[in-house]
Amino acid sequence: MIEQLKKISIVTPIYNEKDNVKLLLEKLYSVLDTIDYTFEVIAVDDGSSDGSAELLDHLITQYHNLRVIHFKRNFGQTAAMMAGFDEATGDVMIPMDSDLQNDPDDIPKLLQKIEEGYDVVSGWRKNRQDHAIKRNFLSRVANKIISYISGVKLHDYGCTLKAYKKSCMEGVRLYGEMHRFIPIYAHLMGAKVTEIPVNHHPRVHGESKYGMNRIFKVILDLMVLKFMDKYLKKPIYLFGGTGLLLLFISGLSFLFSVYLKLIEKVPFIDTPLILFSSMTFITGIMCILMGILAEMIIRIYFESQDKKSYNIKTILEGIKK
Repeated sequence: MIEQLKKISIVTPIYNEKDNVKLLLEKLYSVLDTIDYTFEVIAVDDGSSDGSAELLDHLITQYHNLRVIHFKRNFGQTAAMMAGFDEATGDVMIPMDSDLQNDPDDIPKLLQKIEEGYDVVSGWRKNRQDHAIKRNFLSRVANKIISYISGVKLHDYGCTLKAYKKSCMEGVRLYGEMHRFIPIYAHLMGAKVTEIPVNHHPRVHGESKYGMNRIFKVILDLMVLKFMDKYLKKPIYLFGGTGLLLLFISGLSFLFSVYLKLIEKVPFIDTPLILFSSMTFITGIMCILMGILAEMIIRIYFESQDKKSYNIKTILEGIKK
């Protein structure tokens, strides 16, 4: 049975977008006022310094169902999005950029897919209006790498415009640049994920907040996500496995150094094998101890917060007499 949706929450992080905020709300409300849902718009001011915060405080008196969250300083897009999700009360949460590159007219299409039974609908900027090399080419390469590593085949992880059922966001905490990996989080928890092409417009006002350094942040965050997927519940498999491999290499190098000493008459001091064997042995032992320590931390993490290592989809009961 498809879940009946009643309310949607639009979440838009805002950082130094004074020239775009008013037009964004005008376009957004022109769409939201025509759909068959109740709605709220949550604007998260991420420590803006260009007057965006003051403008939002003024606009909140002109638009219904508009909520404004002010950060004390700039914490980044992921933190702003997480704050919006935490405050959202809708059955579906739809984040979107505040620079007018995302198109509010695509919101009904996202909701239609949610109504078809999907838990996550990701936007795909098929005709992206950004710099061909700095943004578009690098983005395509990054998306292919992320899809290959994660196993979730999406064309555009970086598109902010997405729709999430609130139920699939329960327990999700975002850090770094991990907002773009929410579809992967959801997929790992059993959510049904799809993707649709959406409009994308060139930036007219303001400057992009994205730089080349974000690529490295995304790669590191992806490594963390992959670790959480494979080894969160049993970190000893990673650390212990690495430790055993190093101990094996240490043993081989030590035996080879003994062979050189006894058979080839090469003194220990004339080869680096003894030093190499000692270093790999110590590192291997440290890795195993780190794995044991990580196991203890994970058990505390799950048990202290009463977290489960599984997710139940449904529970059925037979007829009771």
